[in-house]
Parts: sequence; C-alpha cells; structure tokens
Amino acid sequence: MFLPDAPLPDGLFRFIALDVETANRDAASISQIGLACVRRDGGIETFSTYINPDQDFASFNTELTGIDARTVREAPSFAQAWRRMLPLLSRHLMVQHSNFDLTAITAACRAAGLNGPKMEWADSVKIARKAWPEFRGNGGHGLGHLKKALGLEFHHHDAGEDARAAAEVVLLAEERLKCPIEDITGKIKHLQLAFEF
Repeated sequence: MFLPDAPLPDGLFRFIALDVETANRDAASISQIGLACVRRDGGIETFSTYINPDQDFASFNTELTGIDARTVREAPSFAQAWRRMLPLLSRHLMVQHSNFDLTAITAACRAAGLNGPKMEWADSVKIARKAWPEFRGNGGHGLGHLKKALGLEFHHHDAGEDARAAAEVVLLAEERLKCPIEDITGKIKHLQLAFEF
C-alpha cells in the first residue's frame, strides 16, 4: 500500500544505501525505491515508496516482488519521487548492491527527461568481496547468499528491505576490516554534489 505522507529521513548520515525494484526488463521501469540511511551511531532509518512506472508489469517481476499495476496505481511517478528524495541523497555517499540500481536510476532519469544523478556511489558487492573473499566460488556475494552467511534478516526483493540489508553488509564489513567505508572504497565522506534538472 502506498503511503504518500511517509516522511523521508532527515539529517546528515554516514551513508545511504539505495535499492530499486522494476516492473519489467526495462531498467527505467522502477516500481519501488528503498533507502537505508545509516546514522553516525550505526542505527539505520529506512524509507520506501512505490513508483508508478507507467509501464506494463512482467509476470516474472511481479512474482519476484509482489508489485503489480494495482499496487502502484496511486504512487508518484519516478520524477515526482526523485525530486523529493534528491536533496537528501545528493549530499551523501550512496551505496548500491551491484551496479543495477545506478543503471536503473540513470535510465529512469533519462526516460523522465532529467539529467543523470551526480552522486558518489559505492558498491556493497565489492565491499563484501574485500571483507569475505572466502565466499567467492562458495555462494558468492549476492544478497541471497549473504543473508544466510551473515545471518541477516530481511525480505529479499523488497526495495526497503534490500537497501537495509546492503547497509548492514557495509556495517559488518567495516567491523570485519576494522576501517570505515571511505577507507574501504576510497570514496570521500559526505560529498556535496549537485543534481541538475
């Protein structure tokens, strides 16, 4: 169910993990965006919104996510949701679990006539590979395997839940490697990068 008045997290966070779900094979067909905002104390504030992609839903995607045209009927368009989230996202280091999320956001921006996101991104798959090299060839570094291997509890293929899981992977990797995400990835902390419409 879409909750139009759900507040976005507010403030300055260490980093924000983002995950998307799509309606079909078109990367621009985003049907849900989830955020997990990591506070300085390690706490996580989450936000999730359905998106009306104005596209048909493939049965495979609906079976995977549980999202269909009825779910998103009253949800905002990508452009509406992205403009709302951008002031928060643009001032933080962003985390995605693989490159799919940035690819989808870029495609959705292009389809909506918006310039692509000018933000700094880190990949929690690459972070997990550094922290747990023993998983290579032994289950891998996808969220499905990490859920079992690291004892994470989340509902896979829900954007909000997957974003939180990606954030937890980073926090566990920081603990294991004994250094912050910025040292693991070489990214600059809290970049103030603009987004151009």
